[in-house]
Amino acid sequence: MNFRTIGILCLCMMLVFACSTTEDTSEEGAKTETVIEETEHPTLSPIEQHGNLQVKGHQLLNEHGEVAQLRGMSFFWSQWQGQFYNKTIVDYLADDWQCDIIRAAMGVNHGGYIENPEVELQKVDQLIQAAVDNGLYVIIDYHAHTASEDVESAVDFFSQMAKKYGHLPNVIYEIYNEPLEDSWADVLVPYAQSVIAAIRQHDPDNLVLCGTRTWSQRVDEVAQKPLEDNNVAYVLHFYAGTHKQDLRDIGDRAIAAGTCIFVSEFGVINADGDGDINYASTKEWMQWMDKHQLSWCNWAVSEKEEGASIFLPGTTSNQTPTAGSLTESGLYLRNILRNRNYDQP
Repeated sequence: MNFRTIGILCLCMMLVFACSTTEDTSEEGAKTETVIEETEHPTLSPIEQHGNLQVKGHQLLNEHGEVAQLRGMSFFWSQWQGQFYNKTIVDYLADDWQCDIIRAAMGVNHGGYIENPEVELQKVDQLIQAAVDNGLYVIIDYHAHTASEDVESAVDFFSQMAKKYGHLPNVIYEIYNEPLEDSWADVLVPYAQSVIAAIRQHDPDNLVLCGTRTWSQRVDEVAQKPLEDNNVAYVLHFYAGTHKQDLRDIGDRAIAAGTCIFVSEFGVINADGDGDINYASTKEWMQWMDKHQLSWCNWAVSEKEEGASIFLPGTTSNQTPTAGSLTESGLYLRNILRNRNYDQP
């Protein structure tokens, strides 16, 4: 049971005691009252706070009509760091890091879903269930660069996912992680139309994220031919060590044109996933995302020996991590998520 669940249960107990006209002076009553006092201000989970998500113009809104800016972590390619796709790690990210959202980056090629569908589906299932248990949003990410070359496999996968999880407000579908140089109008739009149609057969309303050309950077091209589905956001990815103001300018043009942007993956290092943290550039990006109230996931939940990893090499996946398990990136992202502090420690 996580801390949010405990808080909600305690709130219910407080209401019961407040309505009671009989003072309980027993030892049992005193112990119960002490527990209530220790959890006087329980917090809502992200799902309890926001509910169903809906795109309106360039903004992502919750079920109350308020802007929903979700912040969280992306897991690494599932076929290479799949050991972290478990409840222990999700509980930790929900309770200690205070994430709103996680992203299941299910590897499609290179030994991933296409070659081992049952193995990869089990990892995704575990991550989704753990997110639901914690009241988090979860992105089901079709993590590929050439998905448009095999539309049938993507259609089949998302049909399965929507049929199984479409009733849950937690689930978000990211149908194409990072297209390369596919034409937006001629390739990516027809691909998205096919996959979204398969999703909508089972799930009429959950949010869909659509990748854009050039590693999900050319969100400005969406305005040329936007998708007709009314609950789609478009994906922008950046890495602070490589991408600077010119990419933010592209994002600004897209927003001005009415495009809803979702940053489903970003890094505080270079675009190859390695290198030192660029604190100054990261701060500029974080402030830009806050200005536009954009939701985001950071790359990545892994212990690979590179700058993007939040865990040190050798970190075990079946025990709750500690501060001593975190890399420089891990410590920085944890501070960002907990305290909204973007400065270099």
